[in-house]
Amino acid sequence: MNIEELRNYCKSKTGAAESFPFDNETLVFKANGKMFALIGLEHNPLSVNLKCDPEKAIELREKHSSILPGYHMSKKHWNTVIIDGSLSIKLIKELIDHSYQLVIATKKKLKK
Repeated sequence: MNIEELRNYCKSKTGAAESFPFDNETLVFKANGKMFALIGLEHNPLSVNLKCDPEKAIELREKHSSILPGYHMSKKHWNTVIIDGSLSIKLIKELIDHSYQLVIATKKKLKK
């Protein structure tokens, strides 16, 4: 997966908005005003920070050496996913979907 594929997949999420709120090198995707993906454009290899259920985050880190605690994020709720070819595109998309769903679920809880 390259940067354009990653960006296009994140953009395809309903209500997703992209911006550069921190600097010109960190592309942020939000849904309902909440971050679900942060992409370091200058990182080589490419990486993305994704929100994750805490228990699942630990499981993923133990299973995959290219999934690490979230860089500059809450280590409990975020993972940094290194896109170096060791993870399938399917898994990367599933992790993006999971992050997106966590953000959307938070918004739904607030409405109740």
